Amino acid sequence: MNIWAVKSARKPTDILFRNKYIHRSVMHEVVAAVPGMVGGLIRHIKSLQGMRHDGGWIGHLLHEAENERMHLMTWMEVSKPVLWKRALIATVQTGFFAVFSLLYMVSPHTAHRVVGYLEEEAVTSYTHFIGEIDAGRIENVKAPDIAVAYWNLDPESTLRDVVLAVRADEALHRNTNHHFSDRIRAKCESLFEDMNINSNKPHIKY
Repeated sequence: MNIWAVKSARKPTDILFRNKYIHRSVMHEVVAAVPGMVGGLIRHIKSLQGMRHDGGWIGHLLHEAENERMHLMTWMEVSKPVLWKRALIATVQTGFFAVFSLLYMVSPHTAHRVVGYLEEEAVTSYTHFIGEIDAGRIENVKAPDIAVAYWNLDPESTLRDVVLAVRADEALHRNTNHHFSDRIRAKCESLFEDMNINSNKPHIKY
């Protein structure tokens, strides 16, 4: 059900952008930067209200949000969208923020599973992006300075190097969110506990 929803949501992007992978990347990162911040914020508030440790999730989620934000900043630098496209980006992001916030409050297990599938689609899209560069259909221009600085790339790095770095990040986020969803389902949310060991005691006290 979750993967069907993600694939269905991707169809408008397939129709609108087709092989325009830089534009695809912008639209993906517009929404991908939201889940980590939403999850981190909700868990932060719950931790404060319950006056208990969050189990180590907040830092991971906020790092994911920051990483996805830098993906967006990178593609914005490459594509340099005009004003109406920036307005569209802001509208899509605002709408997704509201929908995902509601989903996370109702079912964080489902929310993380959806993000995991979303990142799987991103990995596939970036793989096709690399294929288009290798085939010469997308110019392998010099990597933008923001990407060189963020990923500590070689000064002579190209667009292909940036896509490889972004794809590696997305693969990590895919695995992390599926793991988080599994932990919620297993009722073993503390990252200090081994979810494969039947124990009620965390490995370290907090």
